[in-house]
Amino acid sequence: MRVFKFGGASVKDAESVKNVFDVLQKVGYEEVLLVVSAMGKTTNALEVVIKDYFEKSANLNASIQEVKKYHNQILLDLFDDEKHEVFWAVNEHFADLEYFVRSNKSPNYNFVYDQIVSYGEIISTTILCHFMKYSGIEAQWLDVRNYIKTDNTYRDAEVNWEITQKNIAKIAKKKSLFITQGFVGSDENGFTTTLGREGSDYTAAIFAYCLNAESVTIWKDVPGVMNADPRYFENATLLNQISYREAIELAFYGASVIHPKTLQPLQKKEIPLFVKSFVNPLLPGTSVSKGQDLEPKLPCFILKKNQLLLSLSSIDFSFIMEENISEIFSLLHQFKIRVSLIQNSAISFSVCIEDKFGNFNDLKKVLSKKFKVSYNENVSLYTIRHFDAKASEMVEKNKTVLLKQLSRETMQIVAKE
Repeated sequence: MRVFKFGGASVKDAESVKNVFDVLQKVGYEEVLLVVSAMGKTTNALEVVIKDYFEKSANLNASIQEVKKYHNQILLDLFDDEKHEVFWAVNEHFADLEYFVRSNKSPNYNFVYDQIVSYGEIISTTILCHFMKYSGIEAQWLDVRNYIKTDNTYRDAEVNWEITQKNIAKIAKKKSLFITQGFVGSDENGFTTTLGREGSDYTAAIFAYCLNAESVTIWKDVPGVMNADPRYFENATLLNQISYREAIELAFYGASVIHPKTLQPLQKKEIPLFVKSFVNPLLPGTSVSKGQDLEPKLPCFILKKNQLLLSLSSIDFSFIMEENISEIFSLLHQFKIRVSLIQNSAISFSVCIEDKFGNFNDLKKVLSKKFKVSYNENVSLYTIRHFDAKASEMVEKNKTVLLKQLSRETMQIVAKE
């Protein structure tokens, strides 16, 4: 079994969906499992629905209709007959979404988020599966919520590997083309959970691990893994081969091509990962596999925007000791704030953080009781793996550097543009 992951950009409109069919014709589709994201910017559009829902906005129905209109246009562009069963199937999913919005009583934002936003993946895979059949490829739609089981940490759920393994084993010997949703799972009560934003790569890795897959391929709109994001850095270069270790390092520091959780299950079973272009599917792309000799020989640049640089100092000029740092990290964990960089001195402690869940102001109130708190908003974190003087100079140019840290292989700079 091979596992393919197609992201939102690869199914953003009718032409893109047709291109997925063309890719499968070129690279084969027997014993393949497709993990597919929501179409285009659907996740963002559903986040607007969630916002309108909690604000009790008069725009709520209009927000839902925008999502329906977008998908309906794709359907009309793909299927000649408006009586095709796919129209009914998609309308049923939207009816379920509208029923949830009318009937939900939970005030838990993260719970509501997962129930609503997951419809993006459910609808995209429904459309894709019907189009495959319509175009002559037999396909079987899987509801991933029946396979990937998690705890109830909504928006960032932990996988129950034992149950998930048993569920996925049921399809191991079947030779169909399977199509399922990325990013989504369900808890023990059957409520939908999500695995964290951009978690579709992780879904592919979960299935690959449980199926002992031959390989995983992530199909992107870029030729493979680059040494830098071409949107922000000039002269980005393709990395033909990299090791699991290096890929995990790059993902940890924020490289957007591969999700941070994706690589660990693949590495455990030495399942190779390929990152390829859905525009030119026969090109080799980047392979990620075992081997120290696969480390890149040139600097790799990673940029994380919209970070916070938080600096804490003791009110009475006492040292920041282990017990203080332990307490700080406990609070960061409690408020679900991701730490990207740490630096401390005798009486101060600085962290570059990412406030994914909007909890920083609440954290700040708690910290202010014990520490003097200062912070810089909207800073950028630059990481250079395998840095050299030229790479460092290029990143620092025309920026105000707030913090800089070096190790043998890695340089990190927090800067204001």
